[in-house]
Amino acid sequence: MKVGRKASFLGEYRHCLDAKNRLIIPAKFRDSLSDTFYVTKGLDGCLAVYTQESWDDQIAQLSKLPRTNLKARRYIRSITSQAIEGSLDSQGRLQLPQYLIDGAGIEKACVIVGVSDYFEIWSEENWDKQNAEASASFEEDAEELTQFLEKDA
Repeated sequence: MKVGRKASFLGEYRHCLDAKNRLIIPAKFRDSLSDTFYVTKGLDGCLAVYTQESWDDQIAQLSKLPRTNLKARRYIRSITSQAIEGSLDSQGRLQLPQYLIDGAGIEKACVIVGVSDYFEIWSEENWDKQNAEASASFEEDAEELTQFLEKDA
């Protein structure tokens, strides 16, 4: 990863797991990954892959949740207990443990999706369904979510 520049993951790439549960990570994404990165359970049935910087941000946000709240404890456990420190082999492949593959419903075909400061790994079937739903409600979602954007003064 280039020093002093925040990672940016954009686009959609389709690849397949090989017989050893290895997935080729797109070259553009590999260029933005540091030596240390993390893979964990993501929302909506995918896997989330974080750079060290975005993982640190995620953990900082999780640490703000009250440990006395049962839902907060369950959520923190779900994210951290499923996490692995990832590494790429010389051919740019990430080996995924079976429990993460099973949890994301991945059989063989995968879709790797950039989500700005992290990326997601989906089963092809789940991504196609999720993407169709998101496309159908794109305009409505955009209108509703603009309230959360900061307004320039």
